[in-house]
Order: sequence, then C-alpha cells, then structure tokens
Amino acid sequence: MRGTARKISIPRCFIADLMRASLDVPFVSLVRVLNVRDLMEARAAAARPPGWAAIFVKAFALVAKDEPVLRTLYVKWPSPGFYELPRSAATVAIARVVEGEDCVLPQKISTPEIKPLAEIDALIHHAKQAPVEEVAAFRKALRATRLPLPLRRLLWWIGLNSGRQRANYFGSFSVTSVAAVGPGELHAVTPGPFIVSYGVEANDTISVVLRWDHRITDAALIARTLCRLEQVLNTEIAAELQADRQQAGRAVRAIAT
Repeated sequence: MRGTARKISIPRCFIADLMRASLDVPFVSLVRVLNVRDLMEARAAAARPPGWAAIFVKAFALVAKDEPVLRTLYVKWPSPGFYELPRSAATVAIARVVEGEDCVLPQKISTPEIKPLAEIDALIHHAKQAPVEEVAAFRKALRATRLPLPLRRLLWWIGLNSGRQRANYFGSFSVTSVAAVGPGELHAVTPGPFIVSYGVEANDTISVVLRWDHRITDAALIARTLCRLEQVLNTEIAAELQADRQQAGRAVRAIAT
C-alpha cells in the first residue's frame, strides 16, 4: 500500500529520545486504591483547591524526605552504583501543543517538600498555560532536541550516566496522569527511578500506580511507601489545605472590617 512519508517533528523526536533513554530501566509496578476521605473533604472546602498533580508531587516528596531510597538514582559512570540525593526533584508530565502537534513535556519542580502547595500548583499551571518558549524546562528540552543526532546522543548519555546531571535532567521522581480525560491506569516510563500516576477519584478513594526501578529497591518498601503516601495525603496535605482556608477566611474578615 502506498502511503505518505513524513519527517519526525521536534516534539515526537523528543518523545522518541525519551523512550530510548527509558529502555534500560527495569520497571516494576504496584497499584493500590488509597482512601483519601480527609484530603477530599479538605480540598472540597478550599477556596482555591490545588490540582491533583501538585498534591501528589508534594505528598511523594514528603514521603521521600524520610526515606532516602526514594531519592536514589541508579547511575553507570564512572562505574555502576547508586547516587543518593539530599532533596527530591520532581518532573511533571505536561500535555502541550508544539508546532501544531500534541506532545508531552516535563516541568521540573525542585525541593517540592518545602514549597507551599499553592506555589507547586502555580508552577504546573504556568507550564500548562504559558507560551512554550517561556517555560525554561520546555525550552531546554526542545533546544536539545534540535541538535544534530551525534550531539543529542552525547547530551543524553551525559544526562543519564552522571548522578548529578541525571538529577538535573530527570529529577528523582515523576508524576503523570490521564485522569483529566477519563479513567484508566497509566503505566508510564521515563529514565527516572520512580513514577507516580493516579486515576479518577471516586467514593473517597483514588487509584495510584507506583512504578520503580527494581535495581534500586524491592516491592516491600514500595508497599510501605504507598501506605505512607495515603497517610501523608490525609494528614500533612489535608492540614495545609485547611490552614490555607483559615488564612483566607481571616484575610476576608480583615478586609470586611
């Protein structure tokens, strides 16, 4: 059958490079339904509720704060080993349109464990709404993708095999979801060691998929991580939302008087 040959666009080229870089990671998945009733009540009462992506970015970073393994990368240079980071660095998958084509680009969020939820949500919102060239992480990714193939391969090799650069390029964990367009479990891949994805919330629960690099840890720790994640969502995250609501209420009363 005769078809039409098309050149690979820059957005699809970036995804192709990303998938090539992810081939070596032996991912394993664990799916669990979390009861997040307290969080949902606090979020429903919030004046400006943050998006779920921001919530999961901060919640996972808070869990990783007390568990160094969740801040650990597998690197190959100068020899295979582990590289433990002092802080978390998240990447959030953002759906955008570049040069008229749908694509996904990563927005990096450093030290989310110490950032207010509102700030994390604003960074994600900016990545969704601002012109692509105004988002630093997008601009760097697309600029690198426009390089000739040998230079691109070298840049990716450096980013993947040096612990410090791997953290700079890919972070310590990623958050992604297709919940905005309906139900479904997303088992994504990235070069990073941990990927959190979540489904559509219903009946005070939300389905979470946690994928991890099996070279770094085993399923028992991941199971405990999901238990701890549920606890953090219903305590620290819910408490922050409640505190923001109370602060907003005091501000309104102060203006009224």
